[in-house]
Amino acid sequence: MAILLKNTQIVGEDRQVDILIKDDIITKIEKNISIDSTGIEIIDASEYTVFPGFCDMHVHLREPGYEAKETIASGTKSAAMGGFTEVCCMPNTYPCADNSGIIQQIKYKAHTEGVVNVHPIAAITKERQGKEITEMDELTLSGAVGFSDDGNTIMDAKVMRTALEYAKMLDVPLISHCEDKNLSNGGDMNEGALAMMLGLSGIPNQTEDIIVARDIMLSKLTDSHVHIAHVSTEESVNLIRQAKADGLQITAEVTPHHLLLTEDILENFDPNSKVNPPFRTEQDRQALLKGVVDGTIDCIATDHAPHTPDEKNVELTNAPFGLVGLETAFSVSKKALVDSGLLTLKELATKLSYNPRKILKIPGGEIKEGKPAQLTLVDPKEKYLVDSKEFQSLGKNTPFDGFEFTGRVKATIVNGKFVVKDGKLQK
Repeated sequence: MAILLKNTQIVGEDRQVDILIKDDIITKIEKNISIDSTGIEIIDASEYTVFPGFCDMHVHLREPGYEAKETIASGTKSAAMGGFTEVCCMPNTYPCADNSGIIQQIKYKAHTEGVVNVHPIAAITKERQGKEITEMDELTLSGAVGFSDDGNTIMDAKVMRTALEYAKMLDVPLISHCEDKNLSNGGDMNEGALAMMLGLSGIPNQTEDIIVARDIMLSKLTDSHVHIAHVSTEESVNLIRQAKADGLQITAEVTPHHLLLTEDILENFDPNSKVNPPFRTEQDRQALLKGVVDGTIDCIATDHAPHTPDEKNVELTNAPFGLVGLETAFSVSKKALVDSGLLTLKELATKLSYNPRKILKIPGGEIKEGKPAQLTLVDPKEKYLVDSKEFQSLGKNTPFDGFEFTGRVKATIVNGKFVVKDGKLQK
């Protein structure tokens, strides 16, 4: 069935237009489209702003191996509710996504059970152990769009150099989890006065900064593309900014939660606020915001990391790191960046839709005639309270439960079909 969106506003444009979708393609964009309504679903979209479908280049779908936390089916439903038409899943599965068989398994499950487009990220090293490089050419041919040992840092600089040289030949980025675990091991939150007051072990900023600096140097040495995952510190932002000024192939992402929250959220010892990298200081948060605004940080990625209630409903020191972010990403990002006057909605679209695709060379991200219909419709004025019990994700581990936001995803169109409509998942 064709879809006709009536009287809607494309993000960044002042006029209202109609958008006609047929056979998965945007076929016409103009005012007052007149057409035989037979076989066409007509939607009054006058209250909505249309974005290119969001693309999240950093999610943990947990399958295979950890289906109690999340499955490809539940994770992609969560993504759709958050307005994401594309997600890229990290390789810390069991078995690890370090061979073409697992990549093909993920793609098959995504095709048969997923509701949005899934792009696998393969491991850089076998079992993510940081020692032996995977068959990167074979993994790329199998459908991997990038490589990461996310959750683990490749501490051996020689191994990282070799991996970067291979990645350059394949024209794919390496996504670096920057954490010197010799410094962070055993920490629960940001190192500083608050951690001391709460009696919690700290993780210093230098845990991240040291590896960011090293990987920038290796990028220069190998003339290859390094993407820095989940930036959290002021010094990392400064290092990345200088690297870009020097003409190096460095890109970076930040999570919505690091843009809005600081270490103060840990004062109530909520395990759902235990994340890696940890929430930092207000000074760090302001540096992240500045980095997004000036282009130092290219995109927003959720690092969606679901866990079971049994895993998270324990003392903070015993809880695993991670929170779920897909279903709150737009609202949190809008509050941090748009409601504060730092970005326009159009500029936010660049961070959520355009740049992640550009970094990973994923097609799409345009609202033009003849282009694939991957669209996200939001009501930028709707106020609502977050209720984690309503999440499609199996994980309910969010620090935003009960928060009020303005701006909500109302519909998600994937491959020309409604997956979410009127804020509800379609069967």
